[in-house]
Amino acid sequence: MAVQSVASASSSSSSSPSICPWNHDVFLSFRGEDVRHNFISHLYQALYQRGINTYIDNNLERGEEISPALFKAIEGSMISIIILSKNYAESRWCLDELLKILDCKETMKQIVLPIFYDIDPSEVRHQKGIFGESFDKLGDKFKDNAKMLEWKVALKRVADLSGFPLAYFRNESEFIQEIVQWVDLRMVNQTPLSVAKYPIGIESRIRHIYQHLSIGKNDIIHIVGIFGTGGIGKSTISKDIYNRVSSQFEGSCFLKDVRETSKQAGGLIKLQNTLLNDILGTSFDVHDIDIGINVIRHRLCSKRVLLILDDVDELVQIEKLAGGRDWFGSGSRIIITTRDQRLLDNSKVDSKHEVMVLDDNEALQLFSLHAFEEKEPLKDYMDLSKQVTKYAQGLPLALTVLGSDLKGQSIHQWKSALDKYKNIPNNNIQKVLLVSYEGLNDTEREIFLDIAFFFKGELLANVMKIFDCCGFFPAHGIKRLTDKCLISIEGRNEYVRMHDLLQDMGREIVRLESPKEPSKRSRLWFHEDIREVLEESTGPNKIEGIVVDLPEGDEELSLHPKAFRHMKRLRVFISHNARFSCGPSYLSDKLRVIDWSKYPLHSLPHNFQGKKLIILRMHDSLVKELGDGFRPKNLTTMRFKDCKFLKMIPDLSSISNLKELIVIDCTRLVQVHDSVGSLENLSQLSFKGCSKLQILPRSFKLRSLWRLILNDCSSLRYLPEIECKMQSLIMLNLNCTAIEELPLSIGNLVGLKHLYLSGCKNLMRLPIACIWLQHLRLLQIGGNCPNLVKKMRDDGLSLLALESTKMEDEISLREERLLELAPPTNSSNRSTALQLLNLQSCFQSATNFFPISSLFTMFNSSANLVDLDLSKTEIVSLPTSIKEFVTLARLFLCDCEKLEGIPELPPNIRQVNVTGCKSLDRFGEVSKILEFNGSHIRSLGEIFLNGCEKMHVNIWNDKVQNPLLWKGVYEYDATLFPKKQIPKWLSYIHEFLKDNKMVKGPDDYVRLRGEEEWAIDIEGPHYLEEINGIVLYLVIFSKDALGWYRNIGDVKITSNSSNHVCCILEGVQLVNMDYYKKKNKTQYAIWVGYSNLQSFELKVLDNLRVQFDLHHRFHRMVRFYKSCRAKVVYKNERRANKKRKMDEHWSLTTHY
Repeated sequence: MAVQSVASASSSSSSSPSICPWNHDVFLSFRGEDVRHNFISHLYQALYQRGINTYIDNNLERGEEISPALFKAIEGSMISIIILSKNYAESRWCLDELLKILDCKETMKQIVLPIFYDIDPSEVRHQKGIFGESFDKLGDKFKDNAKMLEWKVALKRVADLSGFPLAYFRNESEFIQEIVQWVDLRMVNQTPLSVAKYPIGIESRIRHIYQHLSIGKNDIIHIVGIFGTGGIGKSTISKDIYNRVSSQFEGSCFLKDVRETSKQAGGLIKLQNTLLNDILGTSFDVHDIDIGINVIRHRLCSKRVLLILDDVDELVQIEKLAGGRDWFGSGSRIIITTRDQRLLDNSKVDSKHEVMVLDDNEALQLFSLHAFEEKEPLKDYMDLSKQVTKYAQGLPLALTVLGSDLKGQSIHQWKSALDKYKNIPNNNIQKVLLVSYEGLNDTEREIFLDIAFFFKGELLANVMKIFDCCGFFPAHGIKRLTDKCLISIEGRNEYVRMHDLLQDMGREIVRLESPKEPSKRSRLWFHEDIREVLEESTGPNKIEGIVVDLPEGDEELSLHPKAFRHMKRLRVFISHNARFSCGPSYLSDKLRVIDWSKYPLHSLPHNFQGKKLIILRMHDSLVKELGDGFRPKNLTTMRFKDCKFLKMIPDLSSISNLKELIVIDCTRLVQVHDSVGSLENLSQLSFKGCSKLQILPRSFKLRSLWRLILNDCSSLRYLPEIECKMQSLIMLNLNCTAIEELPLSIGNLVGLKHLYLSGCKNLMRLPIACIWLQHLRLLQIGGNCPNLVKKMRDDGLSLLALESTKMEDEISLREERLLELAPPTNSSNRSTALQLLNLQSCFQSATNFFPISSLFTMFNSSANLVDLDLSKTEIVSLPTSIKEFVTLARLFLCDCEKLEGIPELPPNIRQVNVTGCKSLDRFGEVSKILEFNGSHIRSLGEIFLNGCEKMHVNIWNDKVQNPLLWKGVYEYDATLFPKKQIPKWLSYIHEFLKDNKMVKGPDDYVRLRGEEEWAIDIEGPHYLEEINGIVLYLVIFSKDALGWYRNIGDVKITSNSSNHVCCILEGVQLVNMDYYKKKNKTQYAIWVGYSNLQSFELKVLDNLRVQFDLHHRFHRMVRFYKSCRAKVVYKNERRANKKRKMDEHWSLTTHY
């Protein structure tokens, strides 16, 4: 068996082409005796005077073979000019130059211009006349027919190229000037665009876009859109793409500043002319837009072109410059960059790509290059540099501008500049970002500014309600802001996000409304401006919104009695942390949002009705009641948290639009008015942590409610009757309440999925109706539930509270009763989906007997049981009946300190967690896994064995020699087994070698040199009819890891006899994280994968190569041991071993 280690290549090569680095503009190929001292000297001088870098070979004595230096000069030239004169074809040197030039034309897209000096192109093409005679002379001297034929083909090819015959011109001077002008034009077209001084992060972003350009396909016309916020790098990326691929097209044009140019008088006509000039290489003077459209369509419809429209902001610009695919020839590519992705949708682009901000490392590198001309900041500036990059949030424009701005300044100047940036943004950044804002209409600008000041990070649903009430038409406005990349909507719950620099821009726009007088601005956020307005009587003002966030230690605010009376236009008031000296006597009825932490009064102002109020939030406030005049008919969200004086939720029947009533940790709340139970639009209701709450509405008729949270209401003894079908409710949390029983009407919660009853110490019984909640997926019963096993209701309606010794008999006797109570069968949902979680100690009897077998008998009809949690119970052994739960995926047995054995597992289990099971020493499935024959449950992905000391001893003593028991194992050593202790149960082994030493890196990260990929070669042949498959093994020991990542195994199997690659991405892991130890934690993971090799679709496989990919992500992990192994599992191991010994004997005999 051959074993070798393979270090994977770390090349970051891209499928996108690179730009050719030309050393010369022009290479001159000529026969010296014909033209050196006249025509060539004049041409060279003319090119030199135009600043054209021209290579000329001044070696007068040439040998037979062309020099490597000359080949290099040809390869490094943008243009080759071949002067074909009478005796050119007599020189072997010249003809070899010609071959090289034509090769560079094909491979490097070099531009070639033939000059026919005193000869006709047809003479070159057919080797006739004087030119042909010189070629024949060479043939007489050079007897290589194959080479002569190669040169002959080359001469025909160069003669077929478009060139300049001297005969077409009056004199040589005019001829030379024409050649120089031609070179000038080609050089301008070939000169790469200036991209970025430091193109950090461009390569990875270009690679993705380039793939979608499909440059190699010439039978399609492809349009690609690139969008993103201002300063993100759209133009930089498109320029780089242009430089890489423009030479592959018949014509190309990078049309920059489309937005800016089109707004000038005759701007679109100017752009049309530029487009035609660049692609066709001749001057156009179109005077009418519509004529320009027809000229573009007519002249370019048969040309394969590359056109980039950069910074487009209106659809008309695309329509007038690239209005249809039929305007351009097959194989053309059009790229459009814009800040508004809606334009790309309207233009029906084939693909669109959003340019993302730089990551933290890229951002720091780009900033450092501009600030220090180094890839990393100077040591003393590191912390300040990270502050700058955090402020810039990965925006390349900001990083470039700020780096250049701070370059060469002292640390004191840096700190001062940073303070300034936080209040007044840099003007150069502001100008670029402002462009998108200026393209909005008045209503869209209001939406943008409100988000920048008040609603960044807010739920989209709430923002939509507020803006709708303000008359801002948010459905259209929010879409416009998203399309223009001014905001984004993120997350499953849809939160409104905005880049910090865009937020700063919005704040600066408002500051400039009145730089000196804050009261004349529409919105306030800066704490000094807010103090001026609220602590002083500034008279009537224009303020529409205020957000108060005072510096730490300066939260006191002395409110002027008349401050709010002057704010007649106030729509939004948010106070995060201010402590007001007194409360307001007046609040504007135009308020849509009141979000007031530490509200200083017991009620809202008596004259405040809140007619337009949408959101009311109060946190850590003195409020006791809402006020007699409070009638907010439009209110949708009411939230109180830590309001210690709130005792009652009043009559809310007039607030019919209320959707969320959230009351958290209001520890004096006792009663909730009956009206709350009938709010038809209420979707969320929570009284979490209201420990004195006793009285809920007498009944619930809440058809829209989807979440009811009552956990930690420790005084609550009952749940109201459910008087209607509440189909929307999916979650009911009663954890740690004083609930004694659930109402029989709980069966009306027909859509309930999650029911939490953990820690209900007074819970006596559960109604039989719980079993018939058809959509129930999670039931949690646990914690301190001593009464649940004490009594059984006489009427037979308590199922879970049956005495443990009679459970199975009672279930059997009541089967008919259950069927009578069952709801009509739904054919699409024939069984209850039930996840039974965290049962804990609820079923313990006085003798500590846990009737686990009865429990499984009861629930084995729940064919969709997915999760089962029996943590912190006194279970001793898991019953074998667990295997009947065919859909069970996750089993939790954490901290079951008396658990000794797990003989069986369900057939489709995916995860088992036995963390903290100190007595566990028998685990059937672990034993099967460590037999390494593929007999374990294949769906199983993880078994967590944290703190299972007896299991660890069994695993390493029985199966693997524990490397930790060895002497000389140091923190960063790589360890290997002695040969005499290699376990016999593995046929092939590859271990780390001593010279693969670990090295220390930054931030205490430890890695192995060359560890990326390890391979095991297993000699064949392998007859698939004789083997079950191959088992793979990986073990990792580490120190002091904070977390573990799944799927540590990633293996590829290949064979010499097939091109197929068998990938094994999943396996089973045995994991011990040693959470229970405070110091010197040692963790391990054993990963076992399996393949039957049937995907090769061959009967016999030659040598197998198993490649382990060891690129693992472990948080702060110090790895000090790793082992990779593989074993071929035969159907008849005895016969296979016998055959192997015979083969070895034959091999030794033959060798001898």
